[in-house]
Amino acid sequence: MTAETEAGTSTGATGTSGPFVFGVDSGGSGLRVALGTIGTSAPVGTTVCAEPVRTGPAGIDAGHLLEQLLPAARRLLERHGGGDGSEIAAVAIGAAGMATLGGQLRAELPSALESVLGVCQLALAADAVTAYAGAVGQRPGAVVAGGTGMIALGTDLTSWRRADGWGHLLGDSGGGAWIGRAGLDAGMRAHDGRRGGSAALLARLEAMFGPAPELPGLLYPRTDRPAVLASFAPEVAACAGHDPVAAGILREAAGHIAEVAAAVCPKAVADDEPCEVALTGGLFRMGDPLLVPLREELSRQLPQARTVPGSGDPLTGALAIAQALAAGDLRLPRDPALLCVPGYGPGQERE
Repeated sequence: MTAETEAGTSTGATGTSGPFVFGVDSGGSGLRVALGTIGTSAPVGTTVCAEPVRTGPAGIDAGHLLEQLLPAARRLLERHGGGDGSEIAAVAIGAAGMATLGGQLRAELPSALESVLGVCQLALAADAVTAYAGAVGQRPGAVVAGGTGMIALGTDLTSWRRADGWGHLLGDSGGGAWIGRAGLDAGMRAHDGRRGGSAALLARLEAMFGPAPELPGLLYPRTDRPAVLASFAPEVAACAGHDPVAAGILREAAGHIAEVAAAVCPKAVADDEPCEVALTGGLFRMGDPLLVPLREELSRQLPQARTVPGSGDPLTGALAIAQALAAGDLRLPRDPALLCVPGYGPGQERE
């Protein structure tokens, strides 16, 4: 199932001329595709394929991705004047799990896209890299992507540094699942009469999930436990203004988020430019209950940095990478797992 939307500088089915580029974002909610040109930053058209790309024993399924991407790409080209065999100068595909599960994509997509669409150049990126490109661009800095989980990525434009993103059992400290679990823990403590409990969070727990003693039976069999935990994070934020336990959870989360940013932020950039730290993802839509302590922690732990709002999402970043690659101006560092440009090894990088 796809749904196409007009975007950016689209001038209709015959008003756009190539060469074209594609940006692709593959995540848990489906596959998104943006068509653009080299000289214009905004997409001329976008489409959404609602089915997420499958992951199997060999990693992300390259065949399933192509089954969705190729028809979507053809429709966008036909709709926006590229159905006449116009050159596709570059494609950038960002995918959740690319770093560890992208082996099949790296092995199969270059030849498949060249033979079917005539793609000249291809970049395969982790979704953290496309989030970075969408939020920071091609400047030194760091991006903290917070949602159910938590991951940070930074670069001085020579190499990448990653911190966290290890999942709710091993990390993702300060993310939505972490906040939600801490809030549920405080509610259960109040139910038991233990220290550190919150009557306010217990009330919200029972309003959402029912009687507290039944929560383990509801939660533990779920395969989507991180999402269920994260669903309680807004309740923690809602209680923070009048409940010191909830406020303390968000202060601790802010400390973790600042730590992950400090771990990846470049130690030195140009003398007159502070390091930019961009915050992206749904977690930061919680607003002041989280952002106020987070700004304090960032100021304390990263006094040399400037916090900026994310200016684009991973699809925007994927399109920007494709446009830079096509123009011979991709300055983000290549990396075998994080940003792979097939055909360009360490001795073949473009300046």
